[in-house]
Order: sequence, then structure tokens, then C-alpha cells
Amino acid sequence: MEKLIESLPQIAAEAKKENQKYFKLLKKKTPKNLDYIMQDLHDEEFSKTDCLSCGNCCKTTSPIFTQKDIERIAKHLKMKVVDFVNTYLQRDSDDFMVLKTSPCAFLDENDNTCFIYDVRPKACAEYPHTNRRKFIQITNLTIANTFVCPATYNIVEKLKQVLPMESNKKVRRK
Repeated sequence: MEKLIESLPQIAAEAKKENQKYFKLLKKKTPKNLDYIMQDLHDEEFSKTDCLSCGNCCKTTSPIFTQKDIERIAKHLKMKVVDFVNTYLQRDSDDFMVLKTSPCAFLDENDNTCFIYDVRPKACAEYPHTNRRKFIQITNLTIANTFVCPATYNIVEKLKQVLPMESNKKVRRK
């Protein structure tokens, strides 16, 4: 798994333009059953993928913390909300609350478990969002996640096989 994680940014970068083109075409002609296809691909991939053997998302990125997340986690940690925010969070350039540090302060790097798993942020619980309803609305996020999550990369590659998109350009005949 470590070799795959190490090579993931490079192979995701090599596939980025193709993925952008693919999703642009998919948005123009979105199958009604896309969410079902994605759910199946997600379930298939995660039946053989163990997130605890990877943990790359927790090691390299931060989820967005909603106000509900902040209040729930602070209560769980028996902290005042203001203290939790001051200790762990900061506003990013998009005005979202995110972690101050990477890897995640709640990650046990020995076994990739989460100290606050039962009350983790919604963004963590839903990551990598490949089984989300209205998937077509988050294709840019999905492409970004292919750089971090090997399962997301595999799901996108499988989607391109299961649901090939051909360019609508007409071929000129001589």
C-alpha cells in the first residue's frame, strides 16, 4: 500500500486532464442511474480496501469542520467550543474551519485509527464522497481526491471502463 500511496500524486496528475475531460462529457450526458453506478463501484472498491492500511487522507488533508461538528467534538473532548477551536482549528482561504496541523491531531499514526471516530466530522464520515447522491455535482472534488485516496483513484478508473464517454466531435469524411 505504501508504494501506491507514494506514487498516487504522480499517477493522479497523469490522469487529471483525462478525468476532467471525462467528467465534462459526463456532465453533458449524465445517465439517470449514475448515482447507482457510483454506489456499486464504491461498495465494490471498499469491500477490498481497508482504510486503516492507508490513512493518507488523515495524514495529508483536513476535513471541513461544521459548527455542529465543532460542538459535538468539543463536548466529547469535554472542552469549551472556543478552546477546541483555538487548540485545533483555523480558517482557511475559503473561510472554512480546518485543522491547524497535518497529520490530523486525532490520528493514531501507529494503526491509523481515529481518537474521535464516533464523533468525527461529517466530512470524514462521508469521505471520499464517491457514494454520495448527486455525484455529478462533485466531480472536481472527486478529481482532487484521486491525489489523496487510492480507492477514489480506482473508482474513477473503473467508472471510465464501466461508463465510457466518447467525444461528441464529428469526424470529417473525405
